[in-house]
Amino acid sequence: MSLFSRLFRKAPSLSPVPPSAPQPGPYEKADKAHPKPRAVDRALAALAEEKALQSAIDARDIQAVARLVVAGASTQVRQAAARAIEDPDVLRQLIREVRGGNDKSVYKVLTAKRDVLLEQARKLDQLQAEINAASAALERHSQRPYDALYSARLDQFENRWTAVAAQADPELRGRVQQWIARSQETIAEHLRQAAAQASREQAAANAAAEARRLREQQQQASAAAAAEQARVLEEQKRALAEERQADQQAVREIGELIRKARAALSGGSTSRAAGVRRAIEEKLAGAPPLPANLASQLQQLDQQLDELKDWKSFSVTPKRAELIEKMESLVDATLDPLALAERIKSLQDQWRTLSKGAGENFEADWQRFQQAAKKAYQPCSEYFAAQALVREENLRRRDALIARFSAFEAGHNWEQADWRAVIRALHELKQEWRRCSPVDRGAGKPQQQKFAALTASLQGRLDAEYARNLKQKEALIERAQALLTSDDDHKAIDAIKELQQQWRTVGPVPREVDQDLWGQFRQHSDAVFQKREQDFAAYTAGLENNKAQAIALCEQLEKIAALEGAELLARAAALGDTRSAFEALGEFPRADTRELRNRLDQGLERCGESIARQHARGAERAWDDLFEAADHIRAYRLAVARRLDTTLIDTLKEAAETYIASVQRWPKGGFDALKQALAGERSTDLAANEAAVKMLCIRAEILTDMPTPPEDQALRRDYQLQRLVQGMGQGLKADETQLDTMAIDWVRVGPVEDVAYEPLLRRFRCCRERGKPPVDARL
Repeated sequence: MSLFSRLFRKAPSLSPVPPSAPQPGPYEKADKAHPKPRAVDRALAALAEEKALQSAIDARDIQAVARLVVAGASTQVRQAAARAIEDPDVLRQLIREVRGGNDKSVYKVLTAKRDVLLEQARKLDQLQAEINAASAALERHSQRPYDALYSARLDQFENRWTAVAAQADPELRGRVQQWIARSQETIAEHLRQAAAQASREQAAANAAAEARRLREQQQQASAAAAAEQARVLEEQKRALAEERQADQQAVREIGELIRKARAALSGGSTSRAAGVRRAIEEKLAGAPPLPANLASQLQQLDQQLDELKDWKSFSVTPKRAELIEKMESLVDATLDPLALAERIKSLQDQWRTLSKGAGENFEADWQRFQQAAKKAYQPCSEYFAAQALVREENLRRRDALIARFSAFEAGHNWEQADWRAVIRALHELKQEWRRCSPVDRGAGKPQQQKFAALTASLQGRLDAEYARNLKQKEALIERAQALLTSDDDHKAIDAIKELQQQWRTVGPVPREVDQDLWGQFRQHSDAVFQKREQDFAAYTAGLENNKAQAIALCEQLEKIAALEGAELLARAAALGDTRSAFEALGEFPRADTRELRNRLDQGLERCGESIARQHARGAERAWDDLFEAADHIRAYRLAVARRLDTTLIDTLKEAAETYIASVQRWPKGGFDALKQALAGERSTDLAANEAAVKMLCIRAEILTDMPTPPEDQALRRDYQLQRLVQGMGQGLKADETQLDTMAIDWVRVGPVEDVAYEPLLRRFRCCRERGKPPVDARL
């Protein structure tokens, strides 16, 4: 049962009828003897509810308005109350309450209000994200060195920031101005350096030229320079005049467009006005800053357009806008061209279906949709055109391949052939032929026939060479086998080396046959080279020794992971040395390398888990020590409140101080809370203190969804009702930090009687155990 349902069923004061009903007037008293019809009674009740609703709205009593949404007698009152709710959390709670009920209209009103508020929140989030992105871009840019695009990017980032600067907080605006100033200083410094460098280069060039000039040419050069300077100045003046004239013309054109747009708005043509506004936007891209009067007129025009556009959110406009957005989202999309073309066709079909019988002129939307479709389909057009070009290009490439390798066969010296070059050529021909796909089947058939003939010719020549080389390698194998019976080991080794050199000079044979022949030749060679086997045995023994040392290191880690307490923390410092020693061993047997490294990683991970678990236990012991110290302080403060014997009070205080001094570690804020409690800064009102710790218990039980004893159920309901009034039942989730804060508050509470304190402490500790995650979950 929800919180609202419990309140409506158990709290008579939450009845839809206000508690303070209006006193009957003189006419009502006179009519008591003559009961009115039931319709009149219902009308009066409805009128009373409407007055109660208006009073609640005027008083901003959200609780009363929410009750009328759920329990109002008439649909009109419930709908009016639903329309008056503005708080998102209240809306969500009420939607859950009325979902599945009979009054669907109230549910629609609530969901519509919720959707509007969510959309507003989403727009605010988007605006904040844009503000953060724009400021971050300027900050990063201010830290970059100057490059060729530095100024252009700064202008782009400044324009982006200017669009959202008005909504940013003043502190961020100040920092952004500092970053912009820093970037401008970077540009200025670059210009100064460039000017200095240009000045130095120009001075050096002038000095070199001056040395080469003849004295009689100085006057002519000076005159020519003066004439050139005059010409340049004249051209600059003319260019500046033309630029000013162009700027003035652009401003006049923008002013004329603004007047046309306003005239269109006056005539009721919103579409035409919007088109003129887009033309103004295009003009603004290359125009100078507008005068203040034109800028003000443009702003007013934008406001009028926005107001008129808001009235056109009916009929099929939202669906068309959705289709336009979907089509525009396909522009520059990373979809496969075939899938992209299918998606564009689907959206166009939907548009045509939507446009049937619309009865309105939406030319601007259609133009925008069509323009987006053309832009989105551009990759498809390019893809299909590119595929046709690829097939044509593959035909040309195949012709070129046939021509190139036919020339290779015709021009090769087959008396002294480079057979490895022939093998590479044949392999390259086949590989490149496969790469030149796809092609048109009809046009590629003659090429395929030429290709088959060419490869057959080259393969025939190669097969003949394979046969000759095969006989040579078989002869070398027979000679190597004969060396096994030699009595002179030294000569046998020299001879086998000579045979190996001859083996390398023999031409190619098919790979499968070559591997078999080489296996036989290698077998006979290995019989001669016994020393190599000995070296290999020594190498293997070294790997096994490394494996044994690695196993010992892994076992050491596993033993450390099984430790606890101070010994575990003391041995943890050597974990880095253990990994270093493992890495220093070098290689291991290949079959065992992965297993050994996995075992090392698992051992280190288990050690880390054990250490984290030990730290978690230490933190929990700190909380146990805190509660124990708080109990010592409570006993001392209770004795003071009861005004017991001074000696006993001093003994209890000394016991509390001694216990506090014996503890090495406290939770955050715990030691300060203990000092404050020991100093007696809190109230000595035992009843008030008991109520305070009892309320902490109830809060912890609500937070951890634990049951409350029957004698405290009324307090729990009162607290929940208070939270409902303040936050309308916002969901609570158990959080370890909230429970820790409550524990610190528990310590700060003044003394409580033993008979009340012990059960309350047990309740509170049970909530802490329920609310905190297991030790393994916190690793």
